[in-house]
Amino acid sequence: MTVVLAEDAVLLRAGLAELLGHFGHRVVAAVADAQALIEAVDEHRPDVVVTDVRMPPGYSDEGLRATTTLLERHPGLNVLVLSQYVATAYAIELLDSDRHEAAGGLGYLLKDRVGAVADFVAAMERIAAGDTVIDPEVVRHLLRRERAAEPLHRLTAREREVLALMAEGRTNAAIARELFVSEAAVAKNIGSIFTKLGLYAPEGNRRVLAVLAYLRGGAA
Repeated sequence: MTVVLAEDAVLLRAGLAELLGHFGHRVVAAVADAQALIEAVDEHRPDVVVTDVRMPPGYSDEGLRATTTLLERHPGLNVLVLSQYVATAYAIELLDSDRHEAAGGLGYLLKDRVGAVADFVAAMERIAAGDTVIDPEVVRHLLRRERAAEPLHRLTAREREVLALMAEGRTNAAIARELFVSEAAVAKNIGSIFTKLGLYAPEGNRRVLAVLAYLRGGAA
């Protein structure tokens, strides 16, 4: 796949480009700021965009704002956002409805995940295929937060486990393997989650909406 990479740290940018090339993917542009990212995507129309959250000149959320601009210009674009720290607000903002409806695949991963090379590349390939991937550490962070708000407290312990794995972007089969249950049991739990959260949209959208409800509830 073709990739546009935006990362202001020179060594990490070069390392990511070399890593992706080793796995047969082509970095068509590697840039250091948000404006250059927008220009590179306009020019190359890559399969996946990989961008840091914080970039020059302000080192705040330039990467996210550039992502919004790019999704407006190129609906269906696949985007992976990298962050140095666990920041649930960024994950929620990235996956909020307007961005998600405009995007193809979306991902939010910690930069530490790059060290697990095979997992990182696999996550990128899933995003290129249109999946949503959230860093497991973000999910674990949310699990430690109090969840008293409606309607998440209606879920059973097992349903919360299933929803947490959904938030990591796991398929039903992967969730079944993780929890040592059948796929039918997972499907039943997911159906119950949708019902308790009042989600009646098409299947793919319901999964996204359920994850958003989970993230918002955990970050409340």
